[in-house]
Amino acid sequence: MNPVGPEREAEEPTGGGLSALTARLNEIAEELQAEGITDERAEELAREAAELVGDAGNRLERTLRESPDEG
Repeated sequence: MNPVGPEREAEEPTGGGLSALTARLNEIAEELQAEGITDERAEELAREAAELVGDAGNRLERTLRESPDEG
């Protein structure tokens, strides 16, 4: 049986599970809303967010492929 939830996140490679990705995306969103953010910093954050979203999508896809068929 494949673990889900916190047990599954514990098996994720260094860098954290989906909850860590979500937390970082929230941090990025807050920083992007800050007054005085430079264009350069906004571009860096946007690139990081895009990478995180791609990583999260890949992890979810992998989880769905590994989970037993329901039905």
